[in-house]
Amino acid sequence: MNNCVLIGRLTRDPDVRYTTNGMAVARFSVAIGRPARADRPKQTDFPNVVVFGKQAENCERFLNKGRLVGIQGRIQTGKYTNKDGAAVYTTDVVANNVEFLDWGESEKQKSDRQKEYDKQSEDIPEGFQAVDPEDCPF
Repeated sequence: MNNCVLIGRLTRDPDVRYTTNGMAVARFSVAIGRPARADRPKQTDFPNVVVFGKQAENCERFLNKGRLVGIQGRIQTGKYTNKDGAAVYTTDVVANNVEFLDWGESEKQKSDRQKEYDKQSEDIPEGFQAVDPEDCPF
């Protein structure tokens, strides 16, 4: 049986690329803490995660560095030869399911909202003041 469940925070924004047949492939890593034991301090692991298809595109849209995610998938190992001719072994978590556990605005969404606010501010009649939607209590 090859099944793993992880909960951690992204250490970098997802890197999304597309295969020749148009399938999205997202790659990122997550920080997962291991509890401290009496004989050693708390440790952290940083597994690499690979996500395919529509879920990869959603990861690109909604995830960024620092977001909390739950990942269900499998462990997969690989091997390739680097430019120096040395064999490099890899271990990745291939995600079947990615749950967004920490909802908030991504930097892109914040930037888009700020651009819209700036555009609206230009159209305000004289004698009135712009109000940021974030300042509204409703």
